[in-house]
Amino acid sequence: MKSSVQTIINDPGDFSYVIGPYKQPVATVSPGETFIVETADAFENRITSPDDDITQIITLPYVNPLTGPIYVEGAEKGDTLTVTIHSIEVTRDYGVSALIPEFGGLCGTVFTRTLNPPLPPRVMLHPISNGEITFSEDLDVAAIPYEPFYGTIGTAPELEAISSLAPGFHGGNMDTADVCPGNTIHLPVNVPGGLLHVGDGHAAQGDAEVCGVATEIPTRGTLTVDLIKGRHVATPRVESDEFLMTVGSARPMEDAARIAFYELVMWLESSYGIERLTAYQLCSQVARVRLANMVDILYSVVAKFPKRYIPRR
Repeated sequence: MKSSVQTIINDPGDFSYVIGPYKQPVATVSPGETFIVETADAFENRITSPDDDITQIITLPYVNPLTGPIYVEGAEKGDTLTVTIHSIEVTRDYGVSALIPEFGGLCGTVFTRTLNPPLPPRVMLHPISNGEITFSEDLDVAAIPYEPFYGTIGTAPELEAISSLAPGFHGGNMDTADVCPGNTIHLPVNVPGGLLHVGDGHAAQGDAEVCGVATEIPTRGTLTVDLIKGRHVATPRVESDEFLMTVGSARPMEDAARIAFYELVMWLESSYGIERLTAYQLCSQVARVRLANMVDILYSVVAKFPKRYIPRR
């Protein structure tokens, strides 16, 4: 039994920019273990001024650095890895947001080609104190609540090494605000040890992350991992006190929603005994949807089932 809580962080210059099975683990944890993970912000903590030229600081695809891979003892292909998030602390007094040319939901990108010129680059710093975020000291708007979550969390696929910018069946850059303190995330285990990756801390984010950047922060989080042996989830799941949630990532956006709802129906059938087509009809009456991101390589949609409608027996 470990005598103290271990802290896991990648050395500067050794961040993970892909989630895959090929990099040596930076740490090992045991099922049931609580540990601390430290993460850099999406820009490696290199932006310190609103005058910084983001186009000179970042080079795509080397953004969104992740801490990991983290090897979970006993995790085998076919299992499910669970990650309970207890807390996420910001480790500096400001967050960063930006406009990045050819990246975002309302501009031409490398995937959505237009003849319009790219948007101009812009950086904003957002002071954080006392649980609140100041969007701008020049614009008189209400403070934004500090509601942290991990934009990127995932396990290694069996074969591919997938960019830290991309979401998928392994998890990844889902930008799902429900990956937050108090909730438990279920991820598929495809390789020995699972190889958990965590990063892309956000202090706040609107649904869809429409400009492509949230309030980006470095973090110090406290997590507990565990295993569900012999049971495999096909796509990430999130559980809170109020909701069962499934995440679908795809393009077009409606296919992401289809994946999310399909997996939600399958969960209700397999774990709660609701016949498949009955669950389908029930979801049509009570389910909720969150558009997590409309900017990444794939879009992510969260289907949410209120737990109060789980059968009483």
